[in-house]
Amino acid sequence: MKRKICLSCDKAIKACICQSIKKIDSDIELIILQHPSEVKNAIGTARILNLSLSNCRIIVGEDFTDNTELNHYLNDNDRNCFLLYPSENSINVAELTIATSNQRSTYIIIDGTWRKAFKMYQSSTNLHVIQAIRYDSSLVSRYTIRQTSVSGGLSTVEAGHMLLSMIDNDEAKYQPLLDTFEYMINFQIKAMPTGVFKNNYQQTHKKTK
Repeated sequence: MKRKICLSCDKAIKACICQSIKKIDSDIELIILQHPSEVKNAIGTARILNLSLSNCRIIVGEDFTDNTELNHYLNDNDRNCFLLYPSENSINVAELTIATSNQRSTYIIIDGTWRKAFKMYQSSTNLHVIQAIRYDSSLVSRYTIRQTSVSGGLSTVEAGHMLLSMIDNDEAKYQPLLDTFEYMINFQIKAMPTGVFKNNYQQTHKKTK
């Protein structure tokens, strides 16, 4: 039998996160470039950002070079665009200074595994010409139900929370993003058979700290 899906959060009805979503009043513009494989990912986190922030959009694809919607933002002369990605020319978010002008600022996040994000960046040549920014690689993810060997790898919602908090200089304002994230994680852990989390995820998480 096909699972019933929530039309809002795109998760199974029993795993719906909508009741934990809190709308955040933020003027910061966020664009999420989402790999197609993440759209129906049961533990995907990009949707948390999209549902919580009025100025957040998700664009699905792999090669965004000729993507009309994204290029509308990138080609806007009255807009500064920044990509959260650790390229060779990236600068730390903490070092980011935005000139005081009438220009709007738009921040772009890639939503996918590290391997997929790398391929998306490499193929999307229009992303290469905008300023890339990165976060401190020493940050530790709370994504305890994901197995990863990547040091400093944050989930999309964690990366968004970090970015927005630093730009707005207000971590508490964006805490509801992490609250919903924890709600989703805790539900998934409770749904696991006895011992699965402890044996397959908990130890992996400890090793990455």
